[in-house]
Amino acid sequence: MSFGPGDPLYATPPQQPSGGARSTRNRAIAIGLSAAVVAGLAVFGTYMVLETSEAKENRSSGSAGQDDKPSGGDSGDTGGAIAGLKSWDAAELGRNHSAGDVDYPMTPPVGGDHHPSWLNCDGDVYEKAVPNVNAVHSLEHGAVWVTYSAKAAEGDVAKLAERVRSTPFTLMSPYAGQEGAITLSAWGKQVTVDSADDRRVDQFFAQYVQGPQTPEPGAPCTGGLPTVPQ
Repeated sequence: MSFGPGDPLYATPPQQPSGGARSTRNRAIAIGLSAAVVAGLAVFGTYMVLETSEAKENRSSGSAGQDDKPSGGDSGDTGGAIAGLKSWDAAELGRNHSAGDVDYPMTPPVGGDHHPSWLNCDGDVYEKAVPNVNAVHSLEHGAVWVTYSAKAAEGDVAKLAERVRSTPFTLMSPYAGQEGAITLSAWGKQVTVDSADDRRVDQFFAQYVQGPQTPEPGAPCTGGLPTVPQ
């Protein structure tokens, strides 16, 4: 049997794509894959932006709710700015030791020259007024000084005394010359409140007991004067 040129066996074999065609096809595939990756990243980025925005909105809503609470309540938030806080430039407050009295420009004092001996401030509650010059030395060590006048309610005084006794680097004493009922003082910082339940009490303790305002971090609150000097 013979086969002619028209027989299927003599059909022209399929042509293989040339090198140029393969290169064009590979480039097209690469471009397509890149476009898909970019699109996926864009979708993911949009999702993350939406999630972040929603989280910020939720936090803002929560903060707004806390700000609506009365100032006398305890919101549980001890951060943020303290309403009515007074501050003095620490660089302008003297830190020299003085054996005599010192004339302080604020009442109670929040810093300045002071006696070489500090008052013990390891949760110490003094029943009588203490000398400014010794208490200021305690502030230099990072203590918070709680003072109260006759305007303070007995229940608030008792509650603050309990708080001080359980908090190292604090001290408490009566102070007849102050204007407000209750004053909290640290080195260069002071705030006046009317109640022991005022949220600013928690804020002040959290931010200024051995806080960043402390001129002598690491200095002790023990080993000083255990009682009020006569």
